[in-house]
Amino acid sequence: RAAPVLAPVYAILEGLALGGLSAFMESVYPGIAIEALSLTFAIFLSLLLIYKFKIIRATENFKLIVASATAGVALYYVVSLVAGLFHVNLPLIHSSSAFGIGFSLFVVILAAANLVVDFDFIERGAENRVPKFMEWYGAFGLLVTLVWLYVEILRLLAKLRSRD
Repeated sequence: RAAPVLAPVYAILEGLALGGLSAFMESVYPGIAIEALSLTFAIFLSLLLIYKFKIIRATENFKLIVASATAGVALYYVVSLVAGLFHVNLPLIHSSSAFGIGFSLFVVILAAANLVVDFDFIERGAENRVPKFMEWYGAFGLLVTLVWLYVEILRLLAKLRSRD
């Protein structure tokens, strides 16, 4: 029930953080922020239409695979964060090698798959007439996924540009 208060606060703070990240990346790679934003919205709208026309559905197996892969990536990020405290960089996250770019592409696809799970959560909530406060959970989940997708696209584009 705290979601109506926390979601807008999160959105504002996340906006400030993303603004700073985008400004930094823009100073290093001019044009990258608008490119990442455009790709994020193109993926969002494409998947929304594909979901709306029932071309893709979030089956239980799909949701299980997406959740498992997301947990694995999250764990890898935590390990990378802890390793970074000891000045160890894990190459999949930070490298512009073929493996690093492949990992980033996989994570972008995974973040996009999470959009389908979010759409399903929102649709099922509407169909089942869940309590009104649950709308905030759906909106918050969608916001978090869109932010993740944007950051991962930004990371992928930066890796691709650093190879030039």
